[in-house]
Amino acid sequence: MIDIVGREYKDFEKPKMLREHGLARVITMCNQKGGVGKTTSTINLGAAFAELGRRVLIIDFDPQGAASVGLGVNSYDQDVTIYELLSNDEIDPTVAIARTSIENLDIIPANIELSAAEVQLVNEVARESILNTILEKLKPDYDLILIDCQPSLGLLTVNALTAADGVLIPLATEYFALRGVALLIDTIEKVRLRLNKTLQLDGIFATMFDSRTHHSSEVVESIYNAFGDKLLHTSIARTVKFPDSTVAALPVTKFAPNHSSASSYRKLAAELIQRGAVN
Repeated sequence: MIDIVGREYKDFEKPKMLREHGLARVITMCNQKGGVGKTTSTINLGAAFAELGRRVLIIDFDPQGAASVGLGVNSYDQDVTIYELLSNDEIDPTVAIARTSIENLDIIPANIELSAAEVQLVNEVARESILNTILEKLKPDYDLILIDCQPSLGLLTVNALTAADGVLIPLATEYFALRGVALLIDTIEKVRLRLNKTLQLDGIFATMFDSRTHHSSEVVESIYNAFGDKLLHTSIARTVKFPDSTVAALPVTKFAPNHSSASSYRKLAAELIQRGAVN
């Protein structure tokens, strides 16, 4: 097969189901620019892994709460959200878990209250590691934990990077999205050196790709020239199915399971498993 930068690769085999579960790997979905498909990718990649029998937990770590809404979870109906867990280390984090309509896919929701956490955490001891302490208690029950970060490089995002084993960067194929990647990579490197020595970049993948435009191809070529094989083979094309599935509060893999967009996220999940980013 040929990807969008002309690289040849073999199609990814369908991953095998796991015989044992637990000791989740944590992946942070991160980009300080908004509107690049970060939350859409978190939801749909999580759902694709769940289809493959992986037990997946999404952490909605954005005060906008878009991941919660996109999975049909009303965070205001929850007694405990991620905000309460950050604010009180005596709360059992399992009580914050909300089941979704997708088998094997759970979420810890968020809402606008999370915006207060950034200020509150400033005066906390080991403030960069609070989320990591929470997730350590949840890892035995899941195969994968996906953190949907807010579009900034503030203390919440640093917490997510400190708690993560790997980082995935969804990058919209437009010039302004490309400009901030160097700053993001620099932040990831600083966290790796100072707070989380095992943190690694699992990959960058193109979103909102439009094969009809020369501009999309130029941006992807620039990503490849800068990051080489860190650019994943799988890309996500622009389609109205994503906003439609958001309105329906379902992943596109459930809303339009036979559509090419659903196939793309299944393929992305298979590629990450083949690369060893997920069991």
